[in-house]
Amino acid sequence: MNNQSLFHWSSAGRSHVGMVRTINEDACLAMPELGLWVVADGMGGHEAGDVASQMIVETLQQTPPPPSWLDFLDSVREALHNVNWRLRRESVQRYQNRTIGSTVVVLLAYENQCACLWVGDSRIYRLREGHLEQLTRDHSHVQELVDQGLIAPEEAHRHPLANVITRAVGSADHLEIDEVIYPLQNGDLFLLCSDGLNKTVTDEEIVRLLAHSNHNCQEAVKAFIHLALIRDASDNVTTVVVNIEGNSNESTDDSESKALEDPIPPDWYLQ
Repeated sequence: MNNQSLFHWSSAGRSHVGMVRTINEDACLAMPELGLWVVADGMGGHEAGDVASQMIVETLQQTPPPPSWLDFLDSVREALHNVNWRLRRESVQRYQNRTIGSTVVVLLAYENQCACLWVGDSRIYRLREGHLEQLTRDHSHVQELVDQGLIAPEEAHRHPLANVITRAVGSADHLEIDEVIYPLQNGDLFLLCSDGLNKTVTDEEIVRLLAHSNHNCQEAVKAFIHLALIRDASDNVTTVVVNIEGNSNESTDDSESKALEDPIPPDWYLQ
């Protein structure tokens, strides 16, 4: 953590190429010492999606310790706009105007509050007192159909246009970033993920895996990745889990941002 607070946090993050694709276009970042977590999903089917997601992560990794909450928010917004400009330039100079893009979700924690910033259909969930809430709203074609009442929410991931997103970092000259701010509460668990996870695992399973992890972020991340893999995940799968605790001046970090190669752990998360 970067300041004295009523809360401290631990986290873990991992990314896996999945069971079908040969390139991992996802990327993640966990910096609990700063209160910053990121998942980015390069746009499949476009040129250099992995370049786009890595550029987002590498840029946000350089975020300086913030002197204030507003400065923290401003620095992250500025970084995302900077990446958007760089990707637009790369598209012209190296990729014959082909789109180089990525979704992104960012979770920030500072003192007693947090912020979710996002572009695209990667998601942030919060488990609080047994209740799961999706804190982000997908920027996608199927979400627009759901909003219009044309399809049911449970039909969205099976829709033929389920992979069509309406916003991405790098897809347009002007970047629109959505943002929400919430107070932190002791015991909050956050899940950041690419759509490779939420299209494979149900909300009920997210609740069970987070609740049964006993606030062990590393075990929760392993469980999510393995559950997606044994269901033959056709997309890259990335998860970051963040645990919020109160009344302590120390934070712990079991963060990892690498492909998962560990043996499958005991199947407590499938029971």
